[in-house]
Amino acid sequence: MQNTINIRNKKAHFEYELMDKFTAGIVLAGTEIKAIREGRASITESFCEFNDRDELFVINMQIDEYSHASHFNHKPKAERKLLLQKRELKKLSKEVKTSGLTIVPLRVFLNDSGLAKMQIALAKGKKLYDKRDSIKDRDNKRDLARVKKNFNN
Repeated sequence: MQNTINIRNKKAHFEYELMDKFTAGIVLAGTEIKAIREGRASITESFCEFNDRDELFVINMQIDEYSHASHFNHKPKAERKLLLQKRELKKLSKEVKTSGLTIVPLRVFLNDSGLAKMQIALAKGKKLYDKRDSIKDRDNKRDLARVKKNFNN
């Protein structure tokens, strides 16, 4: 089976300073996984949050309705539970409560078994001057790549 589903959150690297990364399973309904396999999902505006029973949920994840489903279709912006090991959940919960960090989804992909997984990261919001530095670094890399390309030709 060719695994080509790789839905990314491109804003995350610009908006946040990423610390630790984790891979979590996602609890999905039948039509949700079919829509993800079609590539009809977005995690650009989403974030992760703990409920009162210390379970981790992804909020604002957009999974469009499956095109071939009947009236049993899912809600596009429902909260979806993330599956992690208990020690990873405790570590994330402690960091979020004490340090004021946030948990940001980076990408959704299918593993070798065909299961949907989400890569999440413990993140700290960047200040405006950090974002300016990121833009300057990106522009410098682009200019350097142009110079190298022109020099090699």
